[in-house]
Amino acid sequence: MHFGLTEEQDLLQAMVREFLAKELPPPRLRKVFDEGTGFDGALWRGAAGIGLQGLLVPERYGGAGLELLDQALVFEVFGEGAMPGPFLSHALATLALLRGGSEEQKERWLPRLASGEAIASVAIGEAGEVWAPDTWKVGMEHGAVSGNKRLVEYAEGADLLVVGLRGGELALVESGASGLACAATAGVDRTRSLGEVRFEETPAELLPKGREAAPALLDAGCILLAADAFGAASKLIRLTVDYVLTREQFGTPIAQFQAVKHHLADLLTDTEPMRGLFWYAGHAFDHLPEQLPREAAFAKAHITDRAVDVGRGAVELHGGIGFTWECDVQFWVKRSMFDRAWLGTPRLHRERIASLGDW
Repeated sequence: MHFGLTEEQDLLQAMVREFLAKELPPPRLRKVFDEGTGFDGALWRGAAGIGLQGLLVPERYGGAGLELLDQALVFEVFGEGAMPGPFLSHALATLALLRGGSEEQKERWLPRLASGEAIASVAIGEAGEVWAPDTWKVGMEHGAVSGNKRLVEYAEGADLLVVGLRGGELALVESGASGLACAATAGVDRTRSLGEVRFEETPAELLPKGREAAPALLDAGCILLAADAFGAASKLIRLTVDYVLTREQFGTPIAQFQAVKHHLADLLTDTEPMRGLFWYAGHAFDHLPEQLPREAAFAKAHITDRAVDVGRGAVELHGGIGFTWECDVQFWVKRSMFDRAWLGTPRLHRERIASLGDW
């Protein structure tokens, strides 16, 4: 039995790492972060040029036709590089269309989403940490949606919104639709913009199989967030190792101090085994549907929680500089905080695990 990645998956990650090393050097990342828009148009187009927006899209619609595990491996690299942009919500909206859309809806939108010509997002979060399909309250009557959604990624710039509705349904709302209003929301991770969306009898189009697709949408999001958080945690450890090897105290690199060695060793040994959690959850998405909800919840709860702990440790080991705006550590600390909170905190997903196990 083989427990590693395929050669193609290794090459996929290598390609994305090479792209980010070339196109997203630290000065460009800091510029995007300082601007706070969470979007770089040239970077988005560059990613589309190597097919990153169409990984899940079947070849007949212009995509690569890969599986969710492949997408998760790319998100691991996104986490390492603090990749800005609405890649997460775009992938989830694409998946919603694939799983729940009609053939006409797929023909209309998937080629544009795969090429990056159109940007899609998902509007599923509501006040009170409401994320799961069976808790959505926004309703649709006579082909129009009314209600509020919060923490919508790239709400003001998306061409298409996939909206979660009461009863676990999904609907499409296009930008510029009447009664649609978006307002930016301040978020901790400035590489990913958030907004609140208000619908007032806004025209919408139901996805015929949206109710069946909605649970998978949540599970896929949990897996991709877990992969992203794992990448961020790995990057934080590497940054911290580089720092302690060069920072000197009493004429000696602090990496020589036993307490520093032990702290770093603890961070690494806690982080590396987490890789298997999102690998297995990603595999389950396409091959073990009966195990998917539990594995996705496990990956989201554990990996994102630990990634935030790694961020705290990295800040501590950087000393006073770790708390400053000028220190690059903040990019990945704040990214892991976003990953932990979006789609529900670890507490919410541990309760979900307990419910699935009839505890």
